[in-house]
Amino acid sequence: MSFLAAVLLLHMPEEQAFCVLVKIMYDYGLRDHYRNNFEDLHCKFFQLERLLQEQLPDLYAHFMELNLEAHMYASQWFLTLFTAKFPLCMVFHIIDLLLCEGLNIIFNVALAFLKTSKEDLLQADFEGALKFFRVQLPKRYRAEENARRLMEQACNIKVPTKRLKKYEKEYLAMRESQLQQEDPIDRYKRENRRLQEASMRLEQENDDLAHELVTSKIALRNDLDQAEDKADVLNKELLLTKQRLVDTEEEKRKQEEETAQLKEVFRKQLEKAELEIKKTTAIIAEYKQICSQLSTRLEKQQTANKEELEMVKSKVMSCTHCSEIFSKEGTLRPCVLGKDPLSAEASDDEKVLLEKHLRQMELELAQTKLQLVEAKCKIQELEHQRGALMNEIQAAKNSWFSKTLNSIKTATTAPPASPPMQPVAQTSQPAKEST
Repeated sequence: MSFLAAVLLLHMPEEQAFCVLVKIMYDYGLRDHYRNNFEDLHCKFFQLERLLQEQLPDLYAHFMELNLEAHMYASQWFLTLFTAKFPLCMVFHIIDLLLCEGLNIIFNVALAFLKTSKEDLLQADFEGALKFFRVQLPKRYRAEENARRLMEQACNIKVPTKRLKKYEKEYLAMRESQLQQEDPIDRYKRENRRLQEASMRLEQENDDLAHELVTSKIALRNDLDQAEDKADVLNKELLLTKQRLVDTEEEKRKQEEETAQLKEVFRKQLEKAELEIKKTTAIIAEYKQICSQLSTRLEKQQTANKEELEMVKSKVMSCTHCSEIFSKEGTLRPCVLGKDPLSAEASDDEKVLLEKHLRQMELELAQTKLQLVEAKCKIQELEHQRGALMNEIQAAKNSWFSKTLNSIKTATTAPPASPPMQPVAQTSQPAKEST
């Protein structure tokens, strides 16, 4: 199967197929077969008969005996390019040859048909010949092998262009002589009838064109009305859009002013919070320093108390009288209690003094520990306040950032109601109280 013909007839888009049809009709001359009462088609029939007379004289004589003229069997060959009866496998090759060689390739194919069917046609009568051309000849070339052989034979047949030009001149001369021999009145009547038909056809075309013009004007008027209605609607929408744009810009300006005010408020709150943080940090550092000093002082007092206690113990143990009364651990010996009442009273006085002094030292130690605990509690409270203040600052930053983003989004999409400035002051007041 020919690739070009397959693409042309099966796979080509409609627009390209129509362009190819226009090319064949105008550039290859197929349109001339349908014009001027098929004059060019009758000329082709005359040329085919003269070629048949020259190359197949016995078949031509048989057709003359049967009064079988070329237009009786070859009209569809020239008008439809063999597509009416013959299979596509052969039509593809014929169209290929026509696109390459021109419209005269029809004579080659027609002569190839007549040569291959010569024996059958010589034995057929008038009805049999017409039936053969109509039924049996297309069936014979349904097989691709037969179609291929026929196309090879058609390509081998020589149909000189000069010979065709000569036959065309003969046909024109014959038609001219027939017209001259014809009665002028009949010729004028026929010409008048032809002109009347052409006039009626032109009038019909004029009426169709006028109807089409009126219809197109009405359609254009309707389209114009619809376009004007659409233009009015679009103008209204444009005005509304402009008004919305102005409102949106005004709302955006208000939002920007509120955003600037919010930024200023939060900046002041942030500065205050930073100052509070600095003060709290300084107080914490001061309390830490005080705690370290108290710890150092407590350690020094404990060391001094221990040294003083050791000194008292050493003095007690160095005294012979006291060493007999007290043991090394600082407790009274039971055996000595009943010996001397004077020494016992003296030792009791010293013991009372020592107990008072010890109690005073323990009281000072307890006060120092209490101050240390109070300092640690104060430090923890200050750290807790610092953490709460940092959380409030972070929350204020996040809320300010989110409000700013939301205000920008709402300003760009739809005009929202402007929020009052009073909640800003209310949100800033807890920060001052917490600080």
